[in-house]
Amino acid sequence: MKKIVFTCIFLIAGIQIGLAQTEEELKTKLAAKKDSIAAIQGRADAIQSQIDALPGWKIGAFGTIGGSISGFRNWYSQGIPDNDAGTIGITVNGYANLLQEKYFWRNSANMNLAWVKLDDKSNDNDTPPGDDDDFREATDVFTLTSLFGYKLTNTLAVSTLGEYRTTLLSNFNDPGYLDLGVGITWTPINNLIVVVHPLNYNFVFSEGAAQYESSLGAKIVADYTRKIGAINFKTNLSAFVSYEDQDYSNWTWTNSFSYTLWKAIGVGFDFGLRKNKQEAFNNALSLDPLPTPTPTLENTDNDLQHFWNLGLSYSF
Repeated sequence: MKKIVFTCIFLIAGIQIGLAQTEEELKTKLAAKKDSIAAIQGRADAIQSQIDALPGWKIGAFGTIGGSISGFRNWYSQGIPDNDAGTIGITVNGYANLLQEKYFWRNSANMNLAWVKLDDKSNDNDTPPGDDDDFREATDVFTLTSLFGYKLTNTLAVSTLGEYRTTLLSNFNDPGYLDLGVGITWTPINNLIVVVHPLNYNFVFSEGAAQYESSLGAKIVADYTRKIGAINFKTNLSAFVSYEDQDYSNWTWTNSFSYTLWKAIGVGFDFGLRKNKQEAFNNALSLDPLPTPTPTLENTDNDLQHFWNLGLSYSF
């Protein structure tokens, strides 16, 4: 009987040792394959960088679609037990760049739109400030940029820039911002563009009682757009420094990330920051009742504006 027991123990131990050896061998093989994949991806990225540096048109786009819907009935633990709610967000980043030996022409567009709805089924008042069963605009950003430069060296160029910013869903061109200027563009590495235009005029368009001022100043733009394997990335900082009054200055910083999971579909995340005292002042004037003391451009708090969007992404 003892011989049988010892024999079984040895057999079980032998099987476990064999399985352990097999698992370690498989892990070793898997690590080697991953190293090979990383090496291949590195070579592919190097070739892609060479392709990106070739003269000619480079066109591409990627974006994010985020959203959710929900419905509650008799959910008494929350403040609005009967409601339908939803959010929809869309971000698109596109570019069309012409690269030549002596000059370049870079064009880009950014659009970020979002809608939100909270319909209280127990509230029959569908007119503001009551309940609203329709989607309402929540985020509204639209920017067009065109940069032309004549190369002095491989990294420096004299350039002219046109940049237009406004909203699309409501108050189109109210306000609208158009920057036109000349100066220097620095491109130290592929995909990074730094624009410094000491001579720039910031045109501000508005209607009605809005109080906006155009002014002369300097324009500074930094943009980095790149695709690394399954990752698309774009960050853009655009700033205007007014020579006439610092309260006319403004800046906007937007960022977009997307990671491709399957074919052209993946997950994306966008966020943006902005400071614009003229916008803060005009928003304060629209409040009812007016804050005390009466808002002026000088006494208005220039609070940081921000947005973010998370959802599915699509690239092409």
